Amino acid sequence: MELQLWVEGADPVEELEDLGDWLSQEPELRGRVKPAPAIPSEGELGGLPDVLIAALGGGGLASALAASLSAYLSQPRRRSVRIKMKGPQGQEVEVDAQCAGDAERLLRIALGQAEGSQ
Repeated sequence: MELQLWVEGADPVEELEDLGDWLSQEPELRGRVKPAPAIPSEGELGGLPDVLIAALGGGGLASALAASLSAYLSQPRRRSVRIKMKGPQGQEVEVDAQCAGDAERLLRIALGQAEGSQ
């Protein structure tokens, strides 16, 4: 099961790279969260990724991702960052510092695993 993550903030590309680095430090998530291949625009040699793809299965990986996102957003310098998530059925949610404590519930909605998902 794949979950797409992208960042809205002052510098989305830098924040996405920072988030990817943060998540790669989590032992349970190592190797499971990677930048999506960027498709270059016409005339470009390459592009910068704007989405991370998290490959989640069983074994509590969704909980580990949610806990890591919550910790990431709870850092004082993350106040203006918003992380959007899109699940395999197209369900989209967003989480920011004000609702970081709800990260797991929101992630499960995106994955279609919680009440409130349609």
